[in-house]
Amino acid sequence: MTAVRVLLADDQDIVRSGLRLMVDSAPDLTVVGEAATGAQAVQLARQTRTDVILMDIRMPELDGLAATRHITADPDLAGVKVLILTTFEVDEYVFEALRAGASGFLGKGARPETLIDAIRTVARGEALLSPSATRGLIARYLATDDHGPASNPELLNSLTDREREIVALVATGMSNAEIADHLTLSPLTVKTHVNHAMTKLDARDRAQLVVIAYQAGMRART
Repeated sequence: MTAVRVLLADDQDIVRSGLRLMVDSAPDLTVVGEAATGAQAVQLARQTRTDVILMDIRMPELDGLAATRHITADPDLAGVKVLILTTFEVDEYVFEALRAGASGFLGKGARPETLIDAIRTVARGEALLSPSATRGLIARYLATDDHGPASNPELLNSLTDREREIVALVATGMSNAEIADHLTLSPLTVKTHVNHAMTKLDARDRAQLVVIAYQAGMRART
């Protein structure tokens, strides 16, 4: 089995050392590089062909948000996933990070097993967006005056009624299992609808689906 290649991006040496110990302790993960700045993270992403980047937001030269935008906008790095590391789960920059293309976020105080599972989740192409974090993200998003550019209404029109219903529930922070229970569907059916919606809306993952849903003003009737 090929190990998931992980790049660590944080301006604090002690933080990177701790992350390396945790990541390298997993047999299916390996650290392929360390970056102390966002610019270094972008450069090493190209050089190491990493699978997942653990990205701090506050770094010199180029911060984590700008670095994430550079990485997700580069066609040659299409397979690279960015997992944002935050001091608090609901960070003031989290929404911008997700809009920049990050696949999710994780608190720096997470337990080692949580970090390992998070990397595996993102490496599989799934978003790491817990219900509590999603709700906090939504609350912050709705409290701002500038919600960014609105999504193209024609894109939303491409969704079926069931897909729109499920996307709206995704945006409340519900997991597939919770949505399945709420709508009396199988989790597999929900996952299929979510995947179809992501394809139609050109969303990289579940995290971006939440962003698109709220930019479009979608609300769930729960």
